[in-house]
Amino acid sequence: MKLKMLLVALLATINLYAVTVNKKPKEVVISGKNGGLVKDGKAWDSSMLKNKVYVMFYVDPDKKDVNEEFSQALKAKDYRSRGAFGSIAIINMAATWKPNFAINIILKSKQKEFPKTIYVKDYNKVLVKKWGLRDDASDILIFSKDGTLLFYKSGKMGTSDTQKAFNIIEANL
Repeated sequence: MKLKMLLVALLATINLYAVTVNKKPKEVVISGKNGGLVKDGKAWDSSMLKNKVYVMFYVDPDKKDVNEEFSQALKAKDYRSRGAFGSIAIINMAATWKPNFAINIILKSKQKEFPKTIYVKDYNKVLVKKWGLRDDASDILIFSKDGTLLFYKSGKMGTSDTQKAFNIIEANL
């Protein structure tokens, strides 16, 4: 019985920081040795997730193509032209064997190609630790204009996931 209670307490602690749909996640800052914005190296703060519907990609560089189909479909929807929409790509730099300098070159190129997307480097799995996002994966999160998490998917987006994501975005723009 004591072992069962200990296990329940441990599982509750593990999920204490996990993101939950329909709730605002705990505020997180990625800065300094932990990473920051690709554009200028400044801190990224999750409190910035407001005033727009944001789609966030949290990606292991080795899994960058897992949700390419969703990414292209999202781009084709052109939500930016309809108002308050933004996109964020946070790269889980600690999840890959690839050297940081090589990933940095790619990220700087991506930031130039897509200047309206916010690119962030996470060197120490901050969002894995603080929000309970899946490590070594491709995670998609959608936030409302007040920073509430509306959608979370780890792994490949299927057709029904994609449709659900688009419905959520359109309902909240």
